[in-house]
Amino acid sequence: MLPELPALSWILLLLAAALAGLAKTALPGAATLAVALCAAILPARESTGLMLLLLMTGDLLAVWSYRRDADLAMLRRLVPSVITGVATGALLLQLASDTAIRRAIGVILLILIAVTLLQRHRCAAPGAPAAPAGHDTASSRPARLLYGTLAGLTTMVANAGGPVTSMYFLACRYPVKAFLGTTAWFFFAVNLVKLPFSIAIGLVNPTTLAVAAAGAPMVVLAALAGRSLADRMNQRVFEPIVIALTILSALPLLR
Repeated sequence: MLPELPALSWILLLLAAALAGLAKTALPGAATLAVALCAAILPARESTGLMLLLLMTGDLLAVWSYRRDADLAMLRRLVPSVITGVATGALLLQLASDTAIRRAIGVILLILIAVTLLQRHRCAAPGAPAAPAGHDTASSRPARLLYGTLAGLTTMVANAGGPVTSMYFLACRYPVKAFLGTTAWFFFAVNLVKLPFSIAIGLVNPTTLAVAAAGAPMVVLAALAGRSLADRMNQRVFEPIVIALTILSALPLLR
């Protein structure tokens, strides 16, 4: 069932698998690089199905690694707005072109990044009161409605929910492990919902299953390495990396 590909293509696919694992346990946003690598090697449908399987492999390790760190109460509160966003995205796909929607999402993401950075700058100003993790204005109902809806919409339309959730959990001021754990459980649930639909429309098929099985060991190794890295990562290092990777994730949507 494995496709006949040049050796370089297999190397790049294994690199994509490693980035998928690393993204799940240490560096949210690295999955965007994995998606780009995979899309450059395989046709669109096979690439989409393969990345879903690789990311779900990483999801399993991430939710186990951070099973005590996720803010599950926050995730439960996000469910209604995420479902609203998914429905809105499905409607928009019927009314507007993919290009117009992706560009609009890219602009919105860059605005969210700017707003988040401005908020954090104000909080860091001398004399500003410190907000406890997960309990500042970002966790208010209007913020949950905005970010949750946008996360559902971007996931449905452009598989770009990662940048939105990264900015939201960053705005919630979660420490490293709580950030990674909450992100892991969020995307585990989202990808689990997407799996049956991907099977039904042929994105997940014997070929993508075979390639995913070949790449799974690399996902596992990278995820374990990422877990070790997260144990040593300082908050001041983690947050700029997340912001940089989020910006890199948003820019391709502007094309």
